[in-house]
Amino acid sequence: MVDNRRRICFVSGTRSEYGLLCPLMRLVKSDQTLILQLIATGTHFASSHGSTIDFITRDGFEVDENVPIDLSEDSPVSIAHAMADCLKGLATALSRLRPDIMVVLGDRYEVLAAAQAAMILRIPIAHIHGGEATEALIDESIRHSVSKMSHIHFPVAAPYRDRIIQLGEDPKRVHKVGALCLDTFDEKTLLSREMLSKQIGFDLGAKYFVVTYHPVTLDIGDEIVPVNQMLCALDHFSDFKILITGVNADPGNGSIGETLAAYAKKNETRVHLELSLGQYNYLSALSSAAAVIGNSSSGLIEAPALKTPTVNIGERQRGRVRASSVVDCGEKKDEIVAAISIAISCEFRGQLNVMNYPFGTPGAALKIKEVLKNVELDSILKKRFHNIKFAQ
Repeated sequence: MVDNRRRICFVSGTRSEYGLLCPLMRLVKSDQTLILQLIATGTHFASSHGSTIDFITRDGFEVDENVPIDLSEDSPVSIAHAMADCLKGLATALSRLRPDIMVVLGDRYEVLAAAQAAMILRIPIAHIHGGEATEALIDESIRHSVSKMSHIHFPVAAPYRDRIIQLGEDPKRVHKVGALCLDTFDEKTLLSREMLSKQIGFDLGAKYFVVTYHPVTLDIGDEIVPVNQMLCALDHFSDFKILITGVNADPGNGSIGETLAAYAKKNETRVHLELSLGQYNYLSALSSAAAVIGNSSSGLIEAPALKTPTVNIGERQRGRVRASSVVDCGEKKDEIVAAISIAISCEFRGQLNVMNYPFGTPGAALKIKEVLKNVELDSILKKRFHNIKFAQ
């Protein structure tokens, strides 16, 4: 008997992106007219990044295809080789699964490989979190490239929708849905500071910072210099505990990870390093933190949703929409100290309850699922470039 249910295939390469996709995957799995497919790749299989494949199986999802890649080295050449291996593995996996739609999120190189493979295999691509700008990162080029290969778009904010249309995409295929992270948590169910401390085996104390720092991939200088400046700034706030999360798999991640690990070991009574907290623990950590410090996009999207101040260091997130809870600063110690002082001040924190959150309200997962379920696929692969009339 022919199964006419629509096959929706998700490709996940990191813990952070999997955590965002999770509520959408649950909705697809529970819909009797859809079949959930899942391909795992990237850092999910890397022990240096927490072997997060376990989070997927623990959540009750079945992985249909595993595409492990070698991430033991972090040079640009090694990453390029990993991308090639990822493309080859994903092409094989997708050819076996033959989904009706492939879903990817964000701007990692695994996402680019997935989009390339699906494009050649003539599989429609749905892209979440397109249209964003990160001018100091390779991700900028990857994100817009994936948008041009995609057929259905789910940006999280109006400026990002406009940018996708500016790339020539049909406005009818661009659906502003808001941030998926809003569907991943209910503040009432997040772990308290005390419960989280027990979970990670480290007493977070009365007040703590969450620190997440990733490579700035288009910077030519020594990536360790700004990291050390940040750590020196953190030493200025010696009465705060520090919870550091793992570095992503971008070029240069090894030296940053080693520097952060050495700092945690040197200050083991005050600083704790977790390679991967998992989405639930990470959001719990953000919700009780005095501030989020570093250069991760979670400081611009997840932390503001929880009304937690963010100190955004350097240019890694330059170009992204941000809430008023974000304090931007340079990479020098004194600049970071000044920004942290603002973020933890009573006056600043008092403004957060009336802050305007720019990424919508809960419900993005359901909106996306309904589009995936109902979109007409017969002629979706053929795209007409949408021209914009500019003022003369």
